[in-house]
Amino acid sequence: MMNTTFYFDAWKRFVKEGILDPARLNKRISESWHRCKKERVNPYLNKGLDLLSKEELDVKKENNSLLIEIASPYIKKMDQAIKDSGMMALLVDPDGYVLSLTGNEQTLSDARKINFVEGVRWTEAEVGTNAIGTALQTKEAVTINGAEHYSVASHQWSCSATPIFHDNGNLMGVIDVSCPVNYSHPFMLGMVTSISYGIEKEISKRAYLEEITLFQQASHLAETYQNQFFLVCNQKQMIISASKPLRDRFPQSIGMNLYELLHNGYQIDAEMPFHSKENNKIIGSCYFISEVLTHRKNVSIQVQSHSKPFIFKGECGTSEVFQHTLAKVKLVAPTDTTVFISGETGSGKELIARAIHDNSPRKDGPFISLNCGAIPKELMESELFGYVEGAFTGARRQGYKGKFEQAQKGTIFLDEIGEIPHSMQVALLRVLQEKIVSPIGSTKEIPLDVRVITATHRDIMKLVEDGIFREDLYYRLNVFPIEVPSLRKRKEDIPHLIRYFCKRNGWNIPNMDELSYRLKDYEWAGNIRELINVLERLYIMSLDEQSSQNIFVNSFDSLIIRHPSSSSSNSQVNKEDAEKKLNAREKIQKDLMVDALIKTKGNVTAAAKLLEIPRSTFYKRLQKFGM
Repeated sequence: MMNTTFYFDAWKRFVKEGILDPARLNKRISESWHRCKKERVNPYLNKGLDLLSKEELDVKKENNSLLIEIASPYIKKMDQAIKDSGMMALLVDPDGYVLSLTGNEQTLSDARKINFVEGVRWTEAEVGTNAIGTALQTKEAVTINGAEHYSVASHQWSCSATPIFHDNGNLMGVIDVSCPVNYSHPFMLGMVTSISYGIEKEISKRAYLEEITLFQQASHLAETYQNQFFLVCNQKQMIISASKPLRDRFPQSIGMNLYELLHNGYQIDAEMPFHSKENNKIIGSCYFISEVLTHRKNVSIQVQSHSKPFIFKGECGTSEVFQHTLAKVKLVAPTDTTVFISGETGSGKELIARAIHDNSPRKDGPFISLNCGAIPKELMESELFGYVEGAFTGARRQGYKGKFEQAQKGTIFLDEIGEIPHSMQVALLRVLQEKIVSPIGSTKEIPLDVRVITATHRDIMKLVEDGIFREDLYYRLNVFPIEVPSLRKRKEDIPHLIRYFCKRNGWNIPNMDELSYRLKDYEWAGNIRELINVLERLYIMSLDEQSSQNIFVNSFDSLIIRHPSSSSSNSQVNKEDAEKKLNAREKIQKDLMVDALIKTKGNVTAAAKLLEIPRSTFYKRLQKFGM
């Protein structure tokens, strides 16, 4: 290795005169210096200047979360050796921004003096020849010592870096080890190369597992949608699998980019994302497509369609987000696929489940609905699977058909599936796998022909992570996910919903058009269920001629403005926290009490009588629910 003085002298002459003897200088260094000269990089720059704000850095980290997640354990494994050697390790994104930095405290302190910190951009164009920037430029491992750096900011540093590549050949970033030049050691390049190799192996392993998952999903879809055109793409939109009808029609589709196929006369009808089993991140998508017929003499496009009328016992509205939900319903309804519906309480999950049933081949069979959160744990098994006569004390003389058996040839909808106890999850998994049910007290196994739809308002993946909900049951249920948007996300549908509910219930509320504007601006924490309750309250108050004259002045403000909003006070936040602590059964009790009070115009005695519970119990619940 040539001494430091030689490089410093060579650097001074090149900077001042532009003269360089390439025969006596490392080829990679001389090429980099010439690039820096061409880009007019300041050789006297004493620190990095391109720094991200905290918010911008957070976005960068989010965009490179996979790289950070995989690289962190490998960097941590070398952490002590790096600290003991007076060094630091950096993870850098493909654009040259430092994502993470760890190592010896004194070295980190020295680095801060030249802005060699998280969020700085350390490319050739920014700070001249350096290990990170040159590795990004050449796509090769490189070591840069002292005055080999182009800008004086790094002349006291020694750095080794190597690029990290994805399994598909794309550059993911750079791993770098740096230290003051007097701590430099030849093993630095071997260290970063070793870390990079480990990271790339892990990336390759994950890519393989993701592709296997996509193929498995495609195989499952092929059984369900045998005669339809669909294809499966990875995150790069490359087609990795396609249905047999599509392969027969377009044999060269595998390996093409999705948009190449679309340019060959196809259009996307629906999209279904696939998620990783490890972290629930989207790893690819299935696209259901159809051919587009174009007339040669003009540019009009017609889509082949032989669809049956779509049955939806509610208001469809016009919002794009809800139309997307209905498109998924139309897609999955004709199949027998298990559906998992997610959405906030009151958003209409059961209505979506009913629509799936009504548009399926099972529409003439029963639709059995069960709220799992409203059933006591000790009664769950008998409610789902039934029991025979004499199975236990208090059992009905003729026994009882469970919900699964009641749903034969039809659909069973299990709402609030996240509330089901762990012991019952095992039994439910067995029923789903073997498609048989054994009533309590019976040795007889009953074959099932039932479609299963489940729903929850809770974060099911969080329940899985916390060990509350079985992972194997989750993947058995989450075959085709459908998310029902909250009313806050589909406000353009509110006028349509108001007209629909008023017409259905015969509610003639005065000044409804004007009122719709105010209802549209409200933040509906209770979703459609809250909207219906508010409309009913307004209707009841409109029956009094005197109050109907002042419905905007009094009723609206008292019934709406004091409810939760985005600008709620601390007391309201506490109320919302208390609401979250209620279980599903308590929430149902509270809703029934509210409705009873509305119907009895606030008369507690009459409301308690209407619900057939003692007045003392009603008062206790009022206090418990903070009403």
